[in-house]
Amino acid sequence: MPDLFRPLWPEGPLFRQAEHFRLSTDSVLLADFVRPGSARRGIDLGCGSGVLSLLLLLRSERLDMTGLELLPEAAALAEENLAANGLAERGRALCVDLRQARSLFPAGSFDLALSNPPYFAADAGRLPPDPGRAAARSEQSCTLSELCEAAAWLVRSGGSFSLVHKPERLNELLGCLSSHGLEPKRLRLVCDRADSAPNLVLVESRRGGRPGLAVEPCLILRGADGSASAEQKRIYHLE
Repeated sequence: MPDLFRPLWPEGPLFRQAEHFRLSTDSVLLADFVRPGSARRGIDLGCGSGVLSLLLLLRSERLDMTGLELLPEAAALAEENLAANGLAERGRALCVDLRQARSLFPAGSFDLALSNPPYFAADAGRLPPDPGRAAARSEQSCTLSELCEAAAWLVRSGGSFSLVHKPERLNELLGCLSSHGLEPKRLRLVCDRADSAPNLVLVESRRGGRPGLAVEPCLILRGADGSASAEQKRIYHLE
């Protein structure tokens, strides 16, 4: 039975999940990390069910969001999630290949871009037999370099590209961003507990930015007793 529309938090926005794109901590933390500021046009590269667009539109009334998604069922559900929250006029999902960005939009069409991409290279271990789950896990449909190339084309000079990834690929990620003219400017590691090794990294880069990376304090999700930290409670509206 397909998931029903449910509020993301008490009295929060309605959301229904796609089979292959389950709502994850990664996306929620990335949406909180992004600074929309005065941005007017944003784009989510590989939008899945559209949660990033939904959360960003709720944070900024001046923002308009476009999501790009390769799987038709996920793109359709992203549109439904936006419509269910009265955001269809400011948000949409296009079923297209983000690697075709140059033919889809003029250069510099957006103020900000963001992505929660697959974390594993196409040749990194066994993939799930289901094609949709494999696409969500592996870079078989779009490599990290292709993602950065698309973001660099789509974001205007001075615009930002933010994404969440795995710490073990941080060196590759920073190098890839820089090589496409996206200068890493902010970095935050995410740890389950204060004594845990980081399991996620959040990075904001700037198109044509000057060198200089600010490393922010680690985001700790749980206390020593396993309870949610104050910051996790804020992000997830647990209080």
